[in-house]
Amino acid sequence: MTVAWVFPGQGSQKIGMANKIIELPNAKDRFNYASKIFEKNLFEICEHVSEKDNLEKDLNNTANTQICLFLVESVLLDSLKENGYKPNYIAGHSLGEITALYCADVLSFEDSVLLIKERSKLMADASKGSMAALIGFERNQLELLVEETDELVIANDNSDSQVVLSGSEKALDNISKRITCKRFIKLNVSGAFHSPFMKEPSIKFSKYLDNLEFKHPNLPVISNSNPSLSNEPDELKIRLKNQMCNAVRWRETMNVMAESSNLHIVEIGPSNVLGGLGKRHLKEVKISQVSSSDKINY
Repeated sequence: MTVAWVFPGQGSQKIGMANKIIELPNAKDRFNYASKIFEKNLFEICEHVSEKDNLEKDLNNTANTQICLFLVESVLLDSLKENGYKPNYIAGHSLGEITALYCADVLSFEDSVLLIKERSKLMADASKGSMAALIGFERNQLELLVEETDELVIANDNSDSQVVLSGSEKALDNISKRITCKRFIKLNVSGAFHSPFMKEPSIKFSKYLDNLEFKHPNLPVISNSNPSLSNEPDELKIRLKNQMCNAVRWRETMNVMAESSNLHIVEIGPSNVLGGLGKRHLKEVKISQVSSSDKINY
């Protein structure tokens, strides 16, 4: 059986997710370390209902979401490794790609935390454009309308029936009136992530990555901007540089996984978003989830 570990990104966070893993080895130390780097109590942010008038302690604030998800995912994946589990290859959705690079020993835990601090700040400070989720549509119509509409791109190509669009408010309003779909949902985000609107933050992120050493991966990694298996550290760095301004090509990532026989996808994180996409998109695939200390196995 071919086992793929996948790591989710923003949108998978849940209040209480840290409490489900905090008794696992190194969990408390990792939260304490990252809390010092971020100068805030990250465990507390994970555990308390968000205060609408206090973004500083809001789990859904990009500046908090990314590091909190990484901490939970990293503790879970290391616990799996300690129990003797190992995948054939790995992939992560948006932020989850950094978790994948940590899992493959391309980045250390400390470097990952500092990298996420830089990435989340750049994204949280983005103020251009917005995003919308689109569910149940006809792809040919969607691609034609996106091509015809200025300042609009497919940011997350999640599956045949679900995408997330990034663009100007005007462009999103325009396509919402023209597209035939089951649901069109505006997202509460600070900018048009994974689009050309992120050019300036992307340049700053690339400069940061230039000074970061990527080690040789001990597992093949499928990247968002180029959905194919890679074992080359320089190539993985280039792909991560391209991620912020380019689409998350998750539908194609799943198609790459589908080429494996007897595929078993294991989602490591607090929710089953990626597992759900896999069930709907792929045939004859086994899906498992590891989200708490209650079940460090699959």
